[in-house]
Amino acid sequence: MSKILVTGGTGFIGRALVKALIADGHQVTVLSRTPATVESVCGRDAIALGHLSFLTPATAFDVIVNLAGAPIFDAPWSEARKALIKNSRIGLTEQLVDCIGRMSVKPKLLISGSAIGYYGDQGDTVLTEAAAVRPDFSQRLCADWEAAANRAAAFGVRVCLIRTGLVIAEGGGLLQRMLLPFRLGIGGRLGSGRQWMSWIHRQDWIDIARAMIADAAMQGAYNATAPNPVTNTEFTRTLARCLCRPALFPVPAFVLKGLLGERAELVLGSQRVVPERLLRHGFRFQYPELDGALRAALAAD
Repeated sequence: MSKILVTGGTGFIGRALVKALIADGHQVTVLSRTPATVESVCGRDAIALGHLSFLTPATAFDVIVNLAGAPIFDAPWSEARKALIKNSRIGLTEQLVDCIGRMSVKPKLLISGSAIGYYGDQGDTVLTEAAAVRPDFSQRLCADWEAAANRAAAFGVRVCLIRTGLVIAEGGGLLQRMLLPFRLGIGGRLGSGRQWMSWIHRQDWIDIARAMIADAAMQGAYNATAPNPVTNTEFTRTLARCLCRPALFPVPAFVLKGLLGERAELVLGSQRVVPERLLRHGFRFQYPELDGALRAALAAD
């Protein structure tokens, strides 16, 4: 059994991860701004922590999983919103690493969140962990987030960076946003539909984190995406087919840009990401194909 701290543990990925880790026999503490909600979201065995300031030098964890961050899509990117997005990721990660520095016994492992936005909008280019980047807001955000986490290596902590794609599962995330229009038969491709969508089923994401905890050889950045990315057009067709609905109403790029402003880069940008390091390591995906991932999520919804 390991003692594990999870920041962002009540989020869409975090709450499922916490339950899985507890089921595996670990003792899990969840950092949350609303600690009273932790039990109802993560289960009665989860331990709630209200603020990092409650950690003392005597506090010890074997593993820290850092997933905290304000939602990036939910509000327009005003300068104030951008500052909140940055501080909730980079600022909190810096505080977390400072806490690690003060701990008498350091954690063995820090798994820190990142995203495939790290690469920027790259069209049809196949992106492995070694790919060059194209700067934009999301790219700079992810790069600075990773740099903050990597500071923990100076304390002898093994650092794994998990560059997450579009997460598919029941009860939230990308799929939840898309279901209503598609179920009503008014879904369609976004913009040209040629942009690549690199996705992952939440269960595979959890299994990647488990592998990182179990295997001390894993270190550095990993693309947490299924091995078969798809274009937006293919994603649209597959989801419509799974729901037995048409997908006849495309949304032009200029409409999305008018509605979303700078955030439109999140749905019109293209990242054709492959999990080269995971595949080389021998990781096996439960959901390597989009059709199976969507059907599993829809069956559980």
